[in-house]
Amino acid sequence: MVKLTDTVSLRGVLEVNVYKGEGESRKLIETFEDDNLVVNLGRTSMAHLIAGDVTNRSMKTIAFGTNGNAPTVGDTEITDPYTKNVGNITYPDVGQVRFAWNLTTAEANGKAIMEFGLRTADGNLFCRRIRATPINKESDISLEGTWTIIF
Repeated sequence: MVKLTDTVSLRGVLEVNVYKGEGESRKLIETFEDDNLVVNLGRTSMAHLIAGDVTNRSMKTIAFGTNGNAPTVGDTEITDPYTKNVGNITYPDVGQVRFAWNLTTAEANGKAIMEFGLRTADGNLFCRRIRATPINKESDISLEGTWTIIF
């Protein structure tokens, strides 16, 4: 008898580029990439999607917040969020979906960004990632990145 196993590991990878300046004076000042935690609400959303309950379950927004506490599977919110729609969606490999996003020099100024979260169209948190040190968002700072979900 042959025993088959199939392990599905749901995870995500957040990539962030931080820029200072605009136009020709714009310079890359930091880049980071790290795994994130898919929270329970995200896993529940995936279960609903697979079952055909798709209303408001798709990924819609990225939130930038101020909480530096380590992510837990029970997380449901981003603290003091600045939220905007994700941009371009691509499928870089089998079992992967990538959401591009940006934060312009005109957005979220004055915020000490320590956390990132992807949210579904119904506002539920799907995954969360923090930084050890804040990005002090000012009018000469912009961010661009991608968030890849892998399953």
